[in-house]
Amino acid sequence: MMSRRGLVGLVLMLVLLSGGIGIGQDQPAIVSSLTLFAGTAEGLFRSGDWGRSWERVRGTPAGVRLDALGAARVIVPLGPQVYVAGDGGLYVSNDFGVSWNAVSLTTGISSLLLSRWPQADPTVFAGTDSGLLRSRDGGRTFGPTALTTGPVHRLEWPGPALVVAGGGGLLVTTDEGETFADPGSGLPEGEVLAMALSSFFAVDPVLFAAPASGGVYRSGDGGRTWATTGLQDQVVGDLVWLGPFLYAAADGGFFRSSDSGASWTRLCDSPGRPAELMFPLAPAAGLEAFLATDRGVFRTADAGQTWVASGFQGQNVLTVATFPPPRPDLDVGRRR
Repeated sequence: MMSRRGLVGLVLMLVLLSGGIGIGQDQPAIVSSLTLFAGTAEGLFRSGDWGRSWERVRGTPAGVRLDALGAARVIVPLGPQVYVAGDGGLYVSNDFGVSWNAVSLTTGISSLLLSRWPQADPTVFAGTDSGLLRSRDGGRTFGPTALTTGPVHRLEWPGPALVVAGGGGLLVTTDEGETFADPGSGLPEGEVLAMALSSFFAVDPVLFAAPASGGVYRSGDGGRTWATTGLQDQVVGDLVWLGPFLYAAADGGFFRSSDSGASWTRLCDSPGRPAELMFPLAPAAGLEAFLATDRGVFRTADAGQTWVASGFQGQNVLTVATFPPPRPDLDVGRRR
């Protein structure tokens, strides 16, 4: 007899093959494994066909409208629960992005980070144009941290360290924002646009940073000391460290390193000024990627060697996101 877990897996597989879960007669079906979200200055958009077409997400009468959201600057899909934040506050959906509720009207959110276990730890960090905010109640109320100046572009929380990239450079705190260590030596002063951390940062504190002045820098001691790793003539908009490869999306091209930044291979010209690079099937697969740029969204099926337009041609796209990939250990059809 098929186990309950196996039956659930089989049902999920059949749902995906048949076109998704129906939300209602007047709502489009949502297939989480094929759904993309994009944020622009006009608001939130969704694609149910892997970027071939896009629709504006406005909300439904069952919740609140997203008219007050303004620019959608950060999107965090966690499954049925999706967070979006921007100029007009923080909103959450519990049905794959169909209906929405306002969580906080805190304005100017440019980056958002939830704890890894939000049900047990409702801490939320929000980066704004004027520093870092922290919430202890799931984002409903925010208070200041010790970082109260400058924009915050990127947030990573490998634990216990929280790493912040923004107008003040790259900063590390081990007490959730109560205090920040001084910027490390070797990294140029000024704004840091992007960063990438080791997957095992607590025991292997390696990280890469891309300052606005150009180039990529590496630290092997959690940000205390830095050394250049190349691309000094490039302004890098985003970094992604995927397995043995480090990818850099820059104004002047798309680059890959297979030796932790010691050398770089230029894969192609940049399709636009990059804002965010996403590998939707990582870590299981690294060929498929989407890139949000000032000229629209672009897609690659060969790890960045070629790119094709995937919507919003000529428009400035601020962010792109999708649901986590399916678990590779899903017991589809397994029998006792």
